[in-house]
Amino acid sequence: MDGGTLDAACAAVREAFPDPIIRQFSVKANDVPAVIGAVCGRGFGANVVSRGEWARARRAGVPNARITLEGVGKTAADLRTAVRAAADGEPLLWVALESPEEALALAGMARRAGTRLDVLYRLNPEVAPETLPGLAVGAGGSKFGMDETEIGAAIAAGGGGSSRGGGRDDPPLRPRGIHLHVGSQLGAVDAWRDAVRKGLALTALWRGTIESFDTLDLGGGFPVLAAGEPAPTPERFARELPTMLDAIPADRRPTRLAVEPGRALVARAGWLVARVLHARDRGGPMVVLDAGMTELIRPALYGARHPIVALTSLGRAVEGAGAEAGAEAGAGPGDAIPTRVEGPICESTDSLGTHDLPPLRRGDLVAIADAGAYAASQGSRYNGRPLARTVIR
Repeated sequence: MDGGTLDAACAAVREAFPDPIIRQFSVKANDVPAVIGAVCGRGFGANVVSRGEWARARRAGVPNARITLEGVGKTAADLRTAVRAAADGEPLLWVALESPEEALALAGMARRAGTRLDVLYRLNPEVAPETLPGLAVGAGGSKFGMDETEIGAAIAAGGGGSSRGGGRDDPPLRPRGIHLHVGSQLGAVDAWRDAVRKGLALTALWRGTIESFDTLDLGGGFPVLAAGEPAPTPERFARELPTMLDAIPADRRPTRLAVEPGRALVARAGWLVARVLHARDRGGPMVVLDAGMTELIRPALYGARHPIVALTSLGRAVEGAGAEAGAEAGAGPGDAIPTRVEGPICESTDSLGTHDLPPLRRGDLVAIADAGAYAASQGSRYNGRPLARTVIR
């Protein structure tokens, strides 16, 4: 992980969504505690989806007051842990709920513990995100979030709104607002803008009847595409907000906004360094590396492409290679040719695509770009392999 690149990415999001907007790092993108600590030390809290991620955020030094819990797969144990933290006087910033049933379960736990929790309600905005189908979590048919009717049922399941001024008869769940997330790797702002409009309208509706309903969490989805490929920046997304907020009556606007970037903060900073195990001719050059889908599953999982550069060629260092190269073509002095790059795992899907590389032999080193997001956090021990180490410089 390159610290300078991490600095620049965090600064870009901070400038696009400045204070008092709440900025939460989506830990699912990279759950290495040292990385969580590095990001959260640059003006972010932590957004987690399980006790495991929560524990890693705490190990990184992030207090509960800067941690939010969401996710479609929260278990009863996850919910109990959130209730216990609130009862102990260290509540999470909020818990985002996915269904009326989850709201009912959490409310029952909180009531028995004699405590209250701040909650958001995840809206499925039913939009058409400009991304791969597997990343389009805001589409109407996805498993994520609730429609407006289900959100009403979830609010009721938690006991409804607070009494004026608060009191001991207040419900165990305090409704604080709406959470939404359109998808990852958004290629345009249109679906995000449509989703935010829906989130603002629903927030305004409930804000009229529930005094505490003051928050809209906009999620993340800011893309990191291959170097040189056009993509909307965090600032481009943020530019849509003022007009949409101005369309809402002042007394119905959310007083708290939040974002949850993950990939946008860490992807470009990460490089996966791998060594060549085999160099073969299969109707053209092919190499097999010692890193593959156990270290970076995205290419095998949904066809994601990561540029690859050579650090050495036939045992000699490649001039200009490394983080400064930043593109596939920077691998050699005019001798790069299309080369199939394969991983070491006993699966035919463990392939990293074809890349322009100089001649390679066993022992040569290559670097796989944009590996700071969804590499370490999705790493596995399949084939009995150890997890790769992360180094921050």
